[in-house]
Parts: sequence; structure tokens; C-alpha cells
Amino acid sequence: MYGAERQQLLAQRARRDGRIDVMGAAEELAVAPETIRRDLGALERQGLVRRVYGGAIPVERLDFEPGVTQRDQTNAAEKERIARAAFDLLPNRGTLLLDAGTTTGRLAGMLPTDREFTVVTNSLPVAGQLAGRNHCTVHMLGGRIRGTTLASVESWALDVLDGLTVDVGFFGTNGFSVDRGCTTPDTAESAVKAAMVRSCRRRVLLADHSKYGDDQFSRFAELSEIDVLITDSGLDEAAVAELSAQTEVVAA
Repeated sequence: MYGAERQQLLAQRARRDGRIDVMGAAEELAVAPETIRRDLGALERQGLVRRVYGGAIPVERLDFEPGVTQRDQTNAAEKERIARAAFDLLPNRGTLLLDAGTTTGRLAGMLPTDREFTVVTNSLPVAGQLAGRNHCTVHMLGGRIRGTTLASVESWALDVLDGLTVDVGFFGTNGFSVDRGCTTPDTAESAVKAAMVRSCRRRVLLADHSKYGDDQFSRFAELSEIDVLITDSGLDEAAVAELSAQTEVVAA
């Protein structure tokens, strides 16, 4: 296969799947990972993709935010490991904040029944999981519900968060990096996330490796504001070292 043919195929795959993984494409096309990286660099110069950690995404999907069901199926095994690692950071009792997100949703399902928690959340799925449990007192933040993420946003949520102090908060993110911090596409959701970060004594970010370097429109926290980042083993040593200069990193 000629280089131009390979690049055309990669561009088509990026549009179809929403992402190109360097290692997967190299194995499938029987070429070195460096060859795929050069191809993606050429496609980026043509304005067809944007390079992110481990691969690339098509430019036409930079403003696309997948729904809860699609996100839950993406990197599902990694998210499960991250949630299990986050379980070890739960206090014996006290107040928790669970941000909207598929990984935080998995953690909600793991909350032990022999501990008493007061849980604050802006997530309809999380509130639904926990509302009927005797060991949990659930406070659902009010506001407009975003259909994409099923999270409450805007002033009702912000007003309540301004008066709260929570022991431990667990957060999701669409993207994270040393330069841009923790980011998400929607400004209304970003504002609520930022207020939640401010309300917590201890902050834990749950993010799989595919979100590293995928900076989104609106920042809700600097990495230095995060006490612990729990990710998966997909990050290389250089990325872990860079992140560890800003916060504690746990690889699940």
C-alpha cells in the first residue's frame, strides 16, 4: 500500500470511528507506529485530523460530544479499573461529591453498603443508582439538565455549591493536560464543575488515557488543583512523569 492510499484509509477510519489509535492502526496495516504517526502528521497539516495522545481525531468531530451510552462503552475495561482504584480513596464515612460521568457512575455502583455517606451529585444516573440505598443520603443539585451528559447545570446548581464543604470529590473530564488542565466542551457544565472543585477538601480526577492531551473548549480546573489523578496504564512513562509534576498519579 502506498503512503497516499494509507493516509486516505486513515482519514476514512477517523471519520467512521471518531478516532485513530496509532498502535492499533500500525498492527492492522503491518507498518511501524512511526509510519502511522507520520501519516497522521501529514493529515493534520491537510486539516483533516487533530493529533491527540496515542492517535488522532477528525476535525469535524472536535465540537461533537458523545452521549452517555456511547461514552460508557468507550474504554469500558479501563474505566472499570479506574473506578476500582478510586474505591480505595473512599473515606469510612462522610460527604462525597460524584460528578456526572460514566467512570464516576461506575464508582457510584461500587459504594459499600456498610458505610454511611452523604452524596452530592449533579448526575441523574448517579442519583438514580443511589437514591434507594439505605446507607446513602443523596442530594441532587438542581438546574437545567443537559441531555448529552444528563448533568444539572446553571445557576441553581451554582448557588447551592457555593455554601457546601465536601470531604472528597470524584470528577470526570473530557480532556486533561499539563498545559490546559481539566477541560470540557460546554461552558455551563464547566462552570458547575469548577464550583464543585472549589467545594471539596480533596479532589480526585478519574480519566482514562485517551483523554490525555485532548484539550476541550472550557477549563474547569488546573491540574495543580487536583489532589489525585487516577488513570490507566495506557499512558507512557514520559506522560506520567509530566503529570506527576503537577499532581499524584495512580495508574490502574
